[in-house]
Order: sequence, then C-alpha cells, then structure tokens
Amino acid sequence: MNAIGQDVLGGPEVLHAVELPVPQPGPSEILVRVHATALNPTDWKHRALRGLFLPAPPFVLGWDVSGEVVATGVGVTLFQPGDEVFGMLPYPHGHGAAAEYVTVTARAFARKPANLGHVEAAAIPLAALTAYQAIVDTANVQAGQRVLIHAAAGGVGHFAVQIAKARGAYVIGTASAPNHDFLRSIGVDEAVDYHAVDVTETIRDIDMVLDPIDEAHAIRSLNTLRPGGIVVAIRGGKGDELRAAADGLGVRGVSLLVEADHAGMDALREMAESGTLRPTVAGTFPLADAAKAHALGDTGRTVGKLVLTVD
Repeated sequence: MNAIGQDVLGGPEVLHAVELPVPQPGPSEILVRVHATALNPTDWKHRALRGLFLPAPPFVLGWDVSGEVVATGVGVTLFQPGDEVFGMLPYPHGHGAAAEYVTVTARAFARKPANLGHVEAAAIPLAALTAYQAIVDTANVQAGQRVLIHAAAGGVGHFAVQIAKARGAYVIGTASAPNHDFLRSIGVDEAVDYHAVDVTETIRDIDMVLDPIDEAHAIRSLNTLRPGGIVVAIRGGKGDELRAAADGLGVRGVSLLVEADHAGMDALREMAESGTLRPTVAGTFPLADAAKAHALGDTGRTVGKLVLTVD
C-alpha cells in the first residue's frame, strides 16, 4: 500500500511516499481502507520536533481516519466488511493514518455520520474528541455556565464551541479579529481579539477554560475562573505546575491527553447527524501532497481542519 512517511525530523520536505505491506487485523481489530485522514498540530510537531511522544523516525504519522471496513479480526462484533466508519487511531502510539489502510481496535471507531462524506468525517475525530473529553467528561459543563475557549477558530476550538453550546453554555471565544464572523457563525456568544486585549487579565467569572496554548498560558488562565472553576489544558505536558497553581487559588487545573473512545465517537456521530456539530474543512489535498498540507498547517493560520484524501 501507499503511505506518507519520513526518515528524519524536519520541515514538510522530509515527507515522502513509501510503500508498505497492507496490515492484517488481529484479535478485536478491524482493517479499514482509508478514504480520508485529517491533520492536527500534533502531526506537524511530531514531524519536526524531538522529545515528543514518538521515538525517532522512520514512521508514518496521522491519527484521524474515515473509511470502510474491509476485514475484521477474531471477536469483532461492532462492524463487518462494508461498514463506513470513522475514528482516531489510539493516541499517540497508534499513528499511521497517512496510508491507504490501517488496522485499529474496533472499539476505537464508530459508524461514520450518515450525513457526512469521508472528508468531513475525517476532520472530526482527534480534535472533536479532545474537545468532548475536556468539556463533557472532564469539566461536565452544564447549561448556563460560562466557558472560555482559547484559539476558538482552530481545529479543537471550533468543535469545543459547538459542544459547549450544545450543552447550553455561554461561550466566549478568542481569535484574531478577521475570524470573529466565523466564531459567531458557529455559536460564540462573545468573540475576543487576543491581539487587542489580554484575556487572562480582563475576563472573569468563568466556569471552564479550554486552553490549547501551553502550560504557562493555562496557569494565567486560572485568573479568569470563579470559585470551583476548572482550566483544562490540552498542550500542557504533565500539568504539575498548573495543578499546583490551581490548588493555591481554590480552583482546578488539569492537563488532558485525548484517548481513543468508542462512546465518545458515537456521541460525536449523533451530534453530527443532528446538525449540532459541523466540521469546518480549511482545505483538502491528495495524500501525495501531504507536504503541502503540512506547510499550510505550519503557518498556524488555518480555520478548521486540513484533510488528505486517499484514492
């Protein structure tokens, strides 16, 4: 099968086509023909930087998948060949979605939303599951609560806005001014230009903050919380300093690493089919042009998700 791999760390130019054997499903696994796979910031960071979760290359990156089941391993009951599915390969060590086929534990995936094509479905898993696990599983956001989402026009952010709104929250989203119309279109109640104001010094009485910046920024975001509030950092390492700072203020601070989850994916499928969750695709590229997609991702200026299509 065709895949996009790399032998060294570096810029998008290190990505190149590789030919690999088609994997075979083991017990409790499915073999999926990939129709589309989306990129996330973790893809270009792992492509370029040492000291993250993966060992040194060679490797094939990618975690998001939308495709079709072509074979099942022993014990699989959720799916059968021909089913259209989507999901996230177990993060971080299940990487390899930038390929024509993947094997994965069946219960990491769910049926693809019936109203979405593979490109839109592939845009959902890692980013939306991160948002869902932060807002629903970790913070248990309730109707009427105030939620602050940093980088709200990004991959995780634009899903987090919609998930928080679906739970009845009042949502404040940060983004540069040109993206404010987009934020309002997905439900943001109050759009804030982070270039114009320091949100961590001006916003108050927040119940939950989703912070994808870094641990230092997440610690500053603690200032926005009301008593009993929580900051969920999704790019904060172990979060030891965040927890310690939060404890000193009588609030909560946690660092979240997304996990593959059938129940979460199925909840996202239901939201997509009901129209309460809409992925925004910033651009599509054929698998062979993965380097071009990575170069665009490196700019940090995309609204929504970048998707690779696999023929």
